Amino acid sequence: MGDFEAIYIEHFNNVFKYVFSLCRNEAVAEEITQEAFYKAMEHMDRFDGKCKLYVWLCQIAKNTYYTYNKRQKRLSGADAELFKLEAEGVEKEFLDKEDAWKLHKLLHRMKEPYKEIFTLRVFGELPFSKIGELFNKTDSWARLIFYRAKMELRRDFDEDIL
Repeated sequence: MGDFEAIYIEHFNNVFKYVFSLCRNEAVAEEITQEAFYKAMEHMDRFDGKCKLYVWLCQIAKNTYYTYNKRQKRLSGADAELFKLEAEGVEKEFLDKEDAWKLHKLLHRMKEPYKEIFTLRVFGELPFSKIGELFNKTDSWARLIFYRAKMELRRDFDEDIL
């Protein structure tokens, strides 16, 4: 995992800029970039070295963005609103009180530093650079930990609903 974290730190900003150039929406670009890195991590064994790693990551990000666009077009009405909330970030997914209560219960059970990073970002509204500074780490590290926390919460939240 340490090797992939180094890849994430090295390439996140450039892949993010590439995705942002496609969609022109910072929140969507961040979600797509994080999802692309998640997919790359799951399928790192498929990277054959025939191209540069950055190119491979951008290809995954581009395909993830195109899938996102196709899904956006298929969704209608309330479904589109729900997906839009996902794209804008986890902060807006939990607007009603019942969902907020579920989120707080899940956060209470979450391990550190995931709990603190998520709390600082969502409730403290701190930028990743400040969060990284608090932990004597980089902003990329803070982004990665926040993404992992968010994915864990989404998984647990979905399981709690089922």
